[in-house]
Amino acid sequence: MMVRNILAEKGSEVFTLPLASTGMDAVNALAKYNVGALVVASEEMAILGILSERDIVRAIRSNGVSALEQPVSELMTASVQTCTEDSTVPELMELMTEGRFRHMPVERSGKLIGVISIGDIVKRRIEDIQREADDIRSYIASA
Repeated sequence: MMVRNILAEKGSEVFTLPLASTGMDAVNALAKYNVGALVVASEEMAILGILSERDIVRAIRSNGVSALEQPVSELMTASVQTCTEDSTVPELMELMTEGRFRHMPVERSGKLIGVISIGDIVKRRIEDIQREADDIRSYIASA
């Protein structure tokens, strides 16, 4: 399965933060949208970074509650691994496992068009495995 198929099923809504946001803005947005990461993007949807719950926890551990007053530019991961609509689920599984991250922005022509989470990938893999099992059962029953 390809990323384009996942986005077609789940939609391409993505929650972003402007670079001028603070850590507290990020915490509020994470809670409001019930997501684990937010993409920091320009008005033109160019990806500037990604900020996860894990980034915020690390910042609070290092700097205390004052970390929430810091700009997201100081809290985010600036070097973001991205994928395209043509990326495959096995490719994403490998990248996310090796990089130890759970959210990957999807871009087209340098612009953010969606986010794929490890939960999206697991859901699709379970569906694929169930479909294969059903096909095998049908084949055996018809033999």
